[in-house]
Amino acid sequence: MPGIGVPSRLSALRSTAARIGTTLDEDTTCAELVREVAGQVGGAAAVLRGGREFRSRYEAVAGNPAVLPDPWSTAAAAQEAAGPRESAVPFPVAGYPGLALCVPLAANGHSYGVLVSARQGTPFTHEETEVLTFLAEHAASHIRHAREHDAVSGIVGKLQRALLSAPGRPHPNLDVAVRYLPVGQSALIGGDWCETVRLHFGRTMLVVGDVMGHGLEAAVDMTAYRSSLRYKQVDPNRSQVTITSAGHLPPVVIDEQGRASLLPIPVGPPLGTGLGGYEPATYRLDPSQTLVLFTDGLVERRGEDIEQSLRRLAGVGFEAASGVEDVLDTVLARLDARHAEDDVAVLAARLHHRSAQAHDTRT
Repeated sequence: MPGIGVPSRLSALRSTAARIGTTLDEDTTCAELVREVAGQVGGAAAVLRGGREFRSRYEAVAGNPAVLPDPWSTAAAAQEAAGPRESAVPFPVAGYPGLALCVPLAANGHSYGVLVSARQGTPFTHEETEVLTFLAEHAASHIRHAREHDAVSGIVGKLQRALLSAPGRPHPNLDVAVRYLPVGQSALIGGDWCETVRLHFGRTMLVVGDVMGHGLEAAVDMTAYRSSLRYKQVDPNRSQVTITSAGHLPPVVIDEQGRASLLPIPVGPPLGTGLGGYEPATYRLDPSQTLVLFTDGLVERRGEDIEQSLRRLAGVGFEAASGVEDVLDTVLARLDARHAEDDVAVLAARLHHRSAQAHDTRT
């Protein structure tokens, strides 16, 4: 019956295309493309990278490379065939009449290189040319997505490093350590952060914040709050800490025996609600104690009452006289923070004695 073979050919072509662009890696896409092309028309296939200018060697070669035209001839043909707008119009290579076919890897007016296919003896048919053109366009679209993904990932990575950089330097009379763990293996940035700000007369402001949500939007919101909000003020000269909460869980104080206890503080509404009513609470803090501030991701677990979560934190035993870095290592390990269901930001601070000559009482 006429045309009965058309659906099966289309089905085979769809299956072939589905095996190209299986990842967001450009090299992998090129390798998949040439493997499928060589399987479709025989001979050899390769990619010559470039846009307006081309490299001098083939990449991702499949089949027998001896039948391919030299890359210089291919590059010259590609330069000659290039138009004002990049398109996937096949073109031959001089000296290889009918036995070498080049198709630009072009998508949305941008060229990422050239697909080169060659074989001995049998010229390419019109149908084969159309198949190679379709596969080249399909691969070029995936290459475009891969490059866009790499560009966005690079921007996000730079933003992450900027946002998650170490907090500002506290006064020398205060030891501080911080940790930030984004939720999940693929998360890059979120809305949790820690900050320290030097104030006059040897005081240091400690900040812990948690913006709702994850990803870039939460991170942008976080930067706005990070630059303008202050929560906890430590005054080493008076051995005291003044705390204000905007919806946060209570901080923890660890004594010289390694025992942890929660500091009861008045809880105000989360920032951004338009409601006021923040009441500070002041406590004595001596050099034998460590203050631990944290976001709720450290303790909260799905299906568990928050009071039980806080009791688990208070039950963590610490080595006597542990340093602030050791305190954070212990609490993150005991609470399995690397498998938390939310971002985790935690800060540990401890006063330390300084000689009268060494006191730093000004900014």
